[in-house]
Amino acid sequence: MAVTRAKKSEILAVLEAHLKDATSVAFTSNNALTVEDIDAIRKDARAQNGVFMLAKKTLIRIAFKNVLGADLNLDTLPGQVAIVISKGDKIATLAAVNKYVAEFKKEGKIKFVGGYIDGRIMDAVETSKLAGLPSREVLLAKLLGSMMSPLSGLARFFDGAKNELAAKSATKVGDLIVATAPKAAAAPVAAVVEAAPAAETPAVEASAEEAPKAE
Repeated sequence: MAVTRAKKSEILAVLEAHLKDATSVAFTSNNALTVEDIDAIRKDARAQNGVFMLAKKTLIRIAFKNVLGADLNLDTLPGQVAIVISKGDKIATLAAVNKYVAEFKKEGKIKFVGGYIDGRIMDAVETSKLAGLPSREVLLAKLLGSMMSPLSGLARFFDGAKNELAAKSATKVGDLIVATAPKAAAAPVAAVVEAAPAAETPAVEASAEEAPKAE
């Protein structure tokens, strides 16, 4: 079905509006994607503040030139081409589409064929690697998890100490140290106390014997 001039102008305007807010762009080559497949990809891309849009290669090239000033050569790309536009996180929308690239790899329904980020055109290999990276949110979640791990261990320590205090009817952590100290350590102290009077007895008796001589 031929696309009218008015419809082409409408699609071009939509493409240019999306590209003005783009933080990264990728292109996919699609083969035998069903309507249900396309709707699912669009939904996941939209959830990441992105766009997955099928369009004529000529219209994509014109929109790209008008908005970003870059020349694209999409004519050599196989099959139907779709443009993937991220508007927030540079990776999030690409990662959402990459899920379907992996899912349909055996059937060859969709694959990355190029991209554009930070003013640079990328080939299929580089774009695929970029799409396979974790998004900023995922990286932050992993970082937060690693930071929280030591705190979780400290919390478990305090919980254990609290339970031990309750079990031994103690009120302070120091009481636990006293309560758990080995009783055998008290024996040498008692021996020293008992030995002290015996050591002093000869000196007292000697003083008593020397008293008459002093007279």
